[in-house]
Amino acid sequence: MPEENIPPEGNINDLTGNKPVGPKDPKSVYVHHLKKKKHHLQGVQTMFKSSSANHQRLSVMADNKAFIMISVNSIIITVAIGLLISKFSVNPRLVAPTVLLLIISVITIIYSVLATRPNIPKGTFTREQVEQKKVNLLFFGSYYRMDLKEFEYGITQMMDDSDFLYGSFIKDIYWQGRVLGRKFRLLRIAYDIFMYGIALSVAAYLFAALI
Repeated sequence: MPEENIPPEGNINDLTGNKPVGPKDPKSVYVHHLKKKKHHLQGVQTMFKSSSANHQRLSVMADNKAFIMISVNSIIITVAIGLLISKFSVNPRLVAPTVLLLIISVITIIYSVLATRPNIPKGTFTREQVEQKKVNLLFFGSYYRMDLKEFEYGITQMMDDSDFLYGSFIKDIYWQGRVLGRKFRLLRIAYDIFMYGIALSVAAYLFAALI
């Protein structure tokens, strides 16, 4: 290629007609970095919002499931006491299946109530915990017994420290998950007891009716 046809440095075009390839503009690099950082922060914020919303929906779902178990077994207990106990004198064979049914219903209610029973921490924190970033001020259980002045101090420190702020978000999501895990574990036990217990009770009633 003749020397006079070589374009100046920084203005070399590729064969497809794209923009010139040369030293990048520092300003454009800075703008690109800002856009990338803004996009990353938006993704992080969306992640925290989505996780928190999902945990809240799951918590409501768990409470509804527990309420269903409590209601159903309360009805079973009412029916068993109101209708079956009065027939014990006529058919004593119904005593054992009815007692079994009542025990199963009571245990199911207990586990369902345990799944929805709140566990509230002591509700206080110290300035040392704030300075060491060991307190989660996004959870009411960490401050509901504190004075407003102390709470404002902790919140101000958290807002001025991005590591503290995002660390609090992470702790909040983590402990929400722990609470949900406990709820669903107890609900699983309640549903298992109810499912197998009802089957066993029906079998016991059938056995009592056949003998």
